[in-house]
Amino acid sequence: MDKLTQAFHTIQKLRDPVHGCPWDLEQTHQSLAKYLIEECYEFLAALASSDDLAMSQELGDILLQIYLHSILAEERGVFSIDQVAQQLQEKIIRRHPHVFGDVKIKNAHEVEANWQKIKAQEKEGKQPTTFFPDDLLKLPGLLAALKIGKVSEKINFDWENANQVAMKVEEEWKELQVELQAQNKEKTEEELGDFLFTIVQLARHLNIDPELALIKANQKFLNRFHKMEEYLRRDQKNIHALSSHELDQYWNRAKGKVTNVKA
Repeated sequence: MDKLTQAFHTIQKLRDPVHGCPWDLEQTHQSLAKYLIEECYEFLAALASSDDLAMSQELGDILLQIYLHSILAEERGVFSIDQVAQQLQEKIIRRHPHVFGDVKIKNAHEVEANWQKIKAQEKEGKQPTTFFPDDLLKLPGLLAALKIGKVSEKINFDWENANQVAMKVEEEWKELQVELQAQNKEKTEEELGDFLFTIVQLARHLNIDPELALIKANQKFLNRFHKMEEYLRRDQKNIHALSSHELDQYWNRAKGKVTNVKA
């Protein structure tokens, strides 16, 4: 028995009505949804820190969620893990005619263009009523903003270059400052949302994934803070007893010390 099948049967036992795990037996597709999202983010964090062991472990956690959802579906009689694998294989073969067929492709750009063409053919007869379906709002905010921007680009409803987006960022920042001074919380929230949305579009024009950029920024902050904590322990200082000015001094010390951070 191969390792993938062995792992699947192990997870199946968690759902055994008699000998299974009480927690796993209570789970549904809906209750498990948040864990799939969390595991994906944990993998991205491992990727950002270049931790190969953690990447392997987090991929295993993602696979656990895939198996669990497939087992739940099989229990309901709607699909199985074999069907999931079969559909994936068929899709990969169908969307890669340059690998599994006779289509000639010169570069990655042509691969992407052909991929989109095939996707469009698959959706024939399922013509959407809008370019921006409400399903976009079910995604995490950063990802939804990024996808909205990509659709806008396809329909030519977009800025021409990153410099134009940067000017829009400045404009949104000024509008946010006005509301901050007015202390209007509702309008401040609205303008902050506009500012964040525009930042995502700037990242898109720079070919930077905003989610990955934020994950790296989070990692950089934690690395520096851990270094600051190291200095505090060395100096036998209680963080709660220090002023903001003193903490800033330790922070700046950590910033100067931490170099070549994997973030």
